[in-house]
Amino acid sequence: MSENVIFFADLLGTVIFAITGAVSGMRLKLDLLGVIVFGCIVGVGGGIVRDTVIGATPVAVLQNEVYLASCIVTGLLVFFLFKRLENHKRVILICDAFGLGVFTALGVAKGNLHGLGPIGMVLCGVMSAVGGGLLRDIMARRIPEVLVNNFYATASLLGGLAYIILQKLIKTGSIKLSDFSCFLITTLLVLVIRLLAIRYNFHLPGARVEDIGDSDAYSNA
Repeated sequence: MSENVIFFADLLGTVIFAITGAVSGMRLKLDLLGVIVFGCIVGVGGGIVRDTVIGATPVAVLQNEVYLASCIVTGLLVFFLFKRLENHKRVILICDAFGLGVFTALGVAKGNLHGLGPIGMVLCGVMSAVGGGLLRDIMARRIPEVLVNNFYATASLLGGLAYIILQKLIKTGSIKLSDFSCFLITTLLVLVIRLLAIRYNFHLPGARVEDIGDSDAYSNA
C-alpha cells in the first residue's frame, strides 16, 4: 500500500514540476517542442542527475516510461491551456512546494538505499528536488533560481536533515517509524517550510554589493 502511495506521489510531483517547467518555457516564448523539453527537464531532470551521480543506472526515468510520458503530456496541456494556468499562480506555488517535498524525501531515501553517508543522502535529496530547475535555468541563460529564491533549496536541505535524524532515532530505538512514515514526515516538513517562507517572505542573507566592492575587479582574476 505504501509503495503505491509513494509511486503516485512521485508521479504527481513529476507532473507538478513538469507544469512549472512548461510554464517557464511559455513565458520565454519557446515553441511547442521547447515547452515540452522544459517540462521534461524540470519534471525528471533532477532524478536523472541524482541517479547518474550515484551510479543508479539505467536511470529510473528510462526504466519506467510513465514519468517521461507524463511530462510530455503535461507540456502539451500547458502549451494549449497556458492562459488558464496563469490565473492560478498561487495554486501552482502550493503544488510546487508539495513536489519539492516529495522529491526531497525520495532522493534522500534513494541515497540511503545505495548506502550513502549523511551528506550524500542530503545531496541526493537536494539534487532530486532542484536539479531539474537548475538545468532549466542554465538552458535559459540566467542565474539559477535556487541560488536567489530563498528557502527553496534551503527547505529541501532542512527536509533531508530531518529524514536523517529520523533514521538515526529509529536505529537507536528512540522512536518506531516505518520508512513510509519517514517519507511522509519529510515531505510534509518541506511543504510547510516552503509555504511559510512564501507566506512570511523568509530569506537568507544576500550579498551586498557595497560590502564587496568593485565586482569587476574579480572578473579578470
